[in-house]
Amino acid sequence: MKLKMFSRIAVIAALPLAMAAVQAQAKEMAIATILPENMSNNSVYPALMRFKDLVETRTDGEITVRVFGNSQLGSEVDTAKEVQGGRTLQSTIITTGAMSSYFSDYQLMTAPFVFDNWRQAWAFLDGDWFADLMSNTVEETNMRYLGTFDDGGGFVAFTNNERLIKTVEDLKGLNIRTEENPGHVAIIKSLGGFATPLPWGEVITALETGLADGQFNAPVLNTTYNFHEVTDYTTLTGHVYNSAAWLISEDWYQGLTEEQKEAIVTSAREAIAIGHGMSAALATAGWQESCKTFKDCYIMPTEERERMADVARPAWKNWIVNDFGIDAKKVDDFLAEVKRVGEEVKSSDMDNYGSVKTVQ
Repeated sequence: MKLKMFSRIAVIAALPLAMAAVQAQAKEMAIATILPENMSNNSVYPALMRFKDLVETRTDGEITVRVFGNSQLGSEVDTAKEVQGGRTLQSTIITTGAMSSYFSDYQLMTAPFVFDNWRQAWAFLDGDWFADLMSNTVEETNMRYLGTFDDGGGFVAFTNNERLIKTVEDLKGLNIRTEENPGHVAIIKSLGGFATPLPWGEVITALETGLADGQFNAPVLNTTYNFHEVTDYTTLTGHVYNSAAWLISEDWYQGLTEEQKEAIVTSAREAIAIGHGMSAALATAGWQESCKTFKDCYIMPTEERERMADVARPAWKNWIVNDFGIDAKKVDDFLAEVKRVGEEVKSSDMDNYGSVKTVQ
């Protein structure tokens, strides 16, 4: 009897230690995004929910993932600060402007007419060169880079009240609202327009009152926010490629086991791929809807995009090197790699699917 009583006491005494061990093994990964918790109107939230399922399954529940959308945890800058500490928030997704305030090299992504198509963009963003560049976030920000989402589908379209933009000359004299990003301002000025930097909340009013003649955004945003009600014309130029970087606390990451790290990284890469496909689908649907709701729509052909690029890129490079402070060689290397990837994608397509192969 005394032996049984001793055994029970020993078990009870050991319970707190056992519970502490379980709690020590269980880890929570909280992720913040400014986008809605909606499975159909953006690409990031569905991708993160897939990430949640994969991580929780691959770690047998040792890591639980919680996704907070709709800016519940604050602005992009606020959430990045929290992720640097890694205690209350372990991960965030932030767009170009906010990302560049933490990691200046990301401002390279404001290059005008940087990508010709989605496959080139994805091959570059998911490639070794860009991953190597972004690996420096660990040392500079104490945040690890997991990948890049296409913000709103990446490629943007102009909308304006004055005329359909078909050539670079059609932009002359138009007052275009831009993000509060000097890179975008430099691009619009080089193309002959007047740039009016305004926060997102003031865009509709600016267009209604004539403070701005037009703006540019991803087609899915132009339809979601009914820009056809305040502007008449839209042109798909793709002169800017909007993106958002996915970051995770380095301190938190280093506290994981090797198996848990692998689960995080491999699951993130799958989630990024899902995001790519969904963002392209949403952008395509948004453009088709734009052509129904705006007075007129136009897709700028490659030749005219190249004319615009020849004007905008030197002005942007002058700004990013001389004003923003990124080394000219790094800018040239970035643009050269983007071009190389585009040529490689096109060449491999023809080699694999467009040529006649002799059966041996």
